[in-house]
Amino acid sequence: MQSNDARILRSAAIPTLAVGVIAIVLSTVLAGGKGAIGSVIGVAVAGLFFGLAVIGLNKAAEKFPEMFMAAGLVMYMTQLLAMAILIAVFERVSFLSPRAFAFTVIAATVVWLVGQTRGHMKAKTFYVQPVAERKP
Repeated sequence: MQSNDARILRSAAIPTLAVGVIAIVLSTVLAGGKGAIGSVIGVAVAGLFFGLAVIGLNKAAEKFPEMFMAAGLVMYMTQLLAMAILIAVFERVSFLSPRAFAFTVIAATVVWLVGQTRGHMKAKTFYVQPVAERKP
């Protein structure tokens, strides 16, 4: 992983973790222990999905740079579909608060995407790799 990729990952992960802590506290206050469990699982799911996606996209970019955009779009749509399925599945379980889980996943997803976008905007990434001139 390149250093600018690690910075982008940190710029998304740290705010997501902060929002996760806030969501866990709020869910505990509003829904008790089940709310806390739902929020912990929600933050973990969002963090794992998006963290693994960044790593996967880096691997795809190394091997197939021309397919990077397509891989990113497929990965993003797969993540959103998987999160929607998890929200639907966890709606019927009794060991956690489905509302706390859903709101935490949504909040963590939005914060992750905003942090990742901000990290990309602040990164000084070359669009074209400069070629060093050879001296005779």
